[in-house]
Amino acid sequence: MRNNSLVSIHDITKADYETILNLAEKFETNPKRKILEDFVVATLFFEPSTRTRLSFESAASRLGAKVIGFSDTTSTSVKKGESLKDTILMVSNYSDIIVMRHPKEGSARFASEVSPVPIINAGDGSNQHPTQCLLDLYSIRKTQKKLDNLHIAFIGDLKYGRTVHSLVIALTNYQTTFHLVSPIELKLPSSVKRYIKEKNLEYHQYTELEDVIPNVDILYMTRIQQERFADPLEYERVKNSYVLRNSMLENAKKNLRVLHPLPRVNEITEDVDDNPKAYYFDQARNGVFVRQALLATILGAKLGK
Repeated sequence: MRNNSLVSIHDITKADYETILNLAEKFETNPKRKILEDFVVATLFFEPSTRTRLSFESAASRLGAKVIGFSDTTSTSVKKGESLKDTILMVSNYSDIIVMRHPKEGSARFASEVSPVPIINAGDGSNQHPTQCLLDLYSIRKTQKKLDNLHIAFIGDLKYGRTVHSLVIALTNYQTTFHLVSPIELKLPSSVKRYIKEKNLEYHQYTELEDVIPNVDILYMTRIQQERFADPLEYERVKNSYVLRNSMLENAKKNLRVLHPLPRVNEITEDVDDNPKAYYFDQARNGVFVRQALLATILGAKLGK
């Protein structure tokens, strides 16, 4: 992966996943390693972000890198009409790697094709979010002690959820049984579902959350994303389709963990937070270690002892 962009989960192999996850484990034991002191990391967020941007900046800072960039385009030349190509070419003059989030699908791939420095896709529209996928794999492996032979339920916005798309594709490399819970309007796209079918893996589709809770190892909750809907009425029809309450976990398996890429709105009530099965805040913390592993690997930094 050295000097290569990470645009899609397709850009890396199962062996790459394992390398990154194993390296992330080492960073978790000691995240403050000044191995990127000679590097500048640019974070370009054309779309709002809290966890992804801050965890990347935290990861870079803990490794000694300098961080530049923006979290709001209103104070940049983008506001004046500067093209994405020109922005990428300009920022590449000042940095060794660019982490980018953009609302348009395909924007990260385009950036990687014009940039002389590696691009890490931090989310491009409703397409993919490969670094979230890797930290999700890390969280699943950490809580379940394995990635193979798990029952994993995805709940909510499976149509527009880029975190779901990347993670489903990655999990088809393992013996996963998929449980897909969504309103009919937000079902997993056929373009993603075909990866499950190609690997001859089992999947089940539901419209009721309660139907899956007793039988799965991971509940992956997602927000119904208002910003992805062209029709406000469609959003109003589905916005509160699934709400996980603490009482609903009473009959869950002992090893069940609840994940969520965050932010949450109404889909997980606060009484779930104190349940030992709630793992979403730890999941967000894991993002620092995984992103440290990615930055170090792509920039070719040696971890040392």
